[in-house]
Amino acid sequence: MPVDEARIAEYKARLAERERIIRESWVRTMEAKLVREKLDRCYETEGVNHMESCKELRERYIDMLKENRVQGYKHIDV
Repeated sequence: MPVDEARIAEYKARLAERERIIRESWVRTMEAKLVREKLDRCYETEGVNHMESCKELRERYIDMLKENRVQGYKHIDV
């Protein structure tokens, strides 16, 4: 019986870790979405000066697009 209990505990820990990873991935994705919405508002309010005025938001959003992708729990080595 102790072996089965250990396997069950390991399985529960693995599921909790998987859920934590997916939740963090979604949080980072939603942060990028918020930055995109701020960038859209900046483009609308600044008009023709948006290239200079919204530079920080634009660069931050580009960095977030590279880093903050939704990842599943399976990792496939290519």
